[in-house]
Amino acid sequence: MSAQPAARFAVLVPVKPPAVGKSRLAGLDGGAARRRLAESFAQDTVLACLRASTVSQVMVVTDDAQFSYVLSALGCTAIPDGVSGDLNGTLRQAASEARRRWPDLVPVAVCADLPALRTDDLDELLGDLDTTRPSFVPDAAGVGTTLYVAGHDEFDPQFGPGSRVAHLASGARELTDAPASVRRDVDDPADLDEAVSLGVGPNTAVALLAADLTS
Repeated sequence: MSAQPAARFAVLVPVKPPAVGKSRLAGLDGGAARRRLAESFAQDTVLACLRASTVSQVMVVTDDAQFSYVLSALGCTAIPDGVSGDLNGTLRQAASEARRRWPDLVPVAVCADLPALRTDDLDELLGDLDTTRPSFVPDAAGVGTTLYVAGHDEFDPQFGPGSRVAHLASGARELTDAPASVRRDVDDPADLDEAVSLGVGPNTAVALLAADLTS
């Protein structure tokens, strides 16, 4: 039996307040189902990260105080968003806080909308990853980014529109062979269908049942 990879990463998960997140899912039922799905996506993403043997700590960054308690109850650390409206600034600040708390851990930014994320897939990706240079995972569409990892001194994420190109331009290595569950973020109903086909986490599954969106 092979040894488990060392827990050497601190995962940073920025979470928009569910009341305003996932606007392209807003047509589901006037917003209530959209909010519950946004919450569930974040919960399942955080749970998958917490269970990874490569991950020592998970830090959620959100301005939703009530939801931060929900996420903290799962076992992660939660801090307020200190750079409102600037995702990359938020992540850089979170990485600085992670360095203060856990100086030996490498920061990994992970999007909060990966409801199909599998712990084994995350461990596969991070287990033997060379962290001597920044790396990123492109989203399933090949336009955005779902995960970014770099040492503290090089940590400079470029999330936002066209982030794949921005990360390439910054010199980050593209992890094109990342497992599908790490790449499948959810922005619209078509994305959600694809995530369901991969197999979503327990919170998302319950939210889909409540919204009567299961096939």
